[in-house]
Amino acid sequence: MKINHSRLWSWLVAILILAVVLALLQASGQAFWQGIVINVGIFIILTVSLNLSNGFTGVFSLGQIGFMALGAYGSAILTLPLREKAEYLPRLPAWLAGVHFDFFVGPFPLGFMLATLIAALLVALVALLVGLVLMRLSGHFVAVATLGFLVIVRVILFNADDFTRGSRTFSNVTPYTDLWWVWVWAVLAIYVVWRIKFSSFGRTMFAQREDRAAAQAIGIATMPPRLLAFVVSAFFTAVAGSLYAHFITSFSPTVFYFDLTFRVVTMLVLGGMGSVSGSVIGVLLVMALAEILRRIEDVNQLYGLSGVVLAVIFILIIVFRREGLLGSREIPFDRLWQKGGANQSAVISEQ
Repeated sequence: MKINHSRLWSWLVAILILAVVLALLQASGQAFWQGIVINVGIFIILTVSLNLSNGFTGVFSLGQIGFMALGAYGSAILTLPLREKAEYLPRLPAWLAGVHFDFFVGPFPLGFMLATLIAALLVALVALLVGLVLMRLSGHFVAVATLGFLVIVRVILFNADDFTRGSRTFSNVTPYTDLWWVWVWAVLAIYVVWRIKFSSFGRTMFAQREDRAAAQAIGIATMPPRLLAFVVSAFFTAVAGSLYAHFITSFSPTVFYFDLTFRVVTMLVLGGMGSVSGSVIGVLLVMALAEILRRIEDVNQLYGLSGVVLAVIFILIIVFRREGLLGSREIPFDRLWQKGGANQSAVISEQ
């Protein structure tokens, strides 16, 4: 296999720059800005993974936040200290009541990583079972069906008191999440989705997205690429849920519903459905705008302004630029390091 050295070099330089920025931010002790950067990383994971499912295949899912909720509760239960578990979840089954992933390898919280992976893999299995049915649908049918899945997850979380405490706050989750955990997962999610996009599976995803009938006519099976996108998307969404749970440490089922779904979909549509770099740009723009509007709300007591503005932006994008800022195109980061890259970096390519 031929290695694209320019692209590999661009990835390495970008990761090095990111590592330096994270190290400086962590050393600064600025908890407020660290929290914002952590939230940006979590939303990048959510948006990039949703793009894999929605943007690449054209199967518009509205139930991804349900996978995030399952990942959050799953990892939180596995890492909850035994004392708190006995107090908050006294009716847990015996095989789960004594489980506590709290072991370290040096300073590295291996237990947290294992809990995150176990929760994400279980969620991916749920996505596989759900996807075998729902990925046969298209258009508004699959949107309604996946929305139904989100509602089902919400109802289960509210009623499974033995596992989730129902409508009460699930608290005392160990705060494992930090800058490094979030951004390692964010870089991994970006890289995996990027590689899938330019693989044979990615080409079949885009082919059946553009014209399903034509793709089937030339022998392209639509189910395998859709199912792959749905399952991988659910895996990374569950990882984001685990990171989110161990960052805020207290949450309830109300967190994982329409508001969060709408925000992630807005980021996706703004950046461009089908563009990995567009997803990152969409997250940065929406997060920056939301923070500015939040400050305006606090000063002028115009509460709810950010939600209204984001809704208006979403409507304007749908009406005037449905493909978003980049559509399915990518920013050619590998050209930034070539001679004359300052002029070439403005060029947007299909890969």
